[in-house]
Amino acid sequence: MFNYPVTLTPDETDGGFTVSFVDIPEAITQGDTEAEALTAARDALESALDFYFEDKRMVPTPSPAKKGQLVVDLPASLSAKVLLLNEMISQSVRPAELARRLNTTPQEVNRLTNVRHTTRIDGIAAALQAMGKRLDMRVV
Repeated sequence: MFNYPVTLTPDETDGGFTVSFVDIPEAITQGDTEAEALTAARDALESALDFYFEDKRMVPTPSPAKKGQLVVDLPASLSAKVLLLNEMISQSVRPAELARRLNTTPQEVNRLTNVRHTTRIDGIAAALQAMGKRLDMRVV
């Protein structure tokens, strides 16, 4: 899973906290409490990632968190989708080409790379395998 470090800044004027991400500058949000701000941060991060997917842009991998820095974890399925999108971009593989390799439709491949679509991780693993890669999951 990807763990994106956050910057939590107290809002001295209005109270509450502003949350931003070093690696995904488009994701900015706020909350009245630290807990609310962090909950909103996950939604903001997922919404910002949606733009990367729509624009077919590489999603930056998270930088290491500094000691004591808070992070927002992406769900495993979304982390896998990020890996798939980034691999498709790095290999210049379009959905139609990946669909051909998987013997499926381009629409099915588009679902694999849709942030809001629920996808079985097996489908993502198969797509990565069709591009000569292997999805590796670990427990730490």
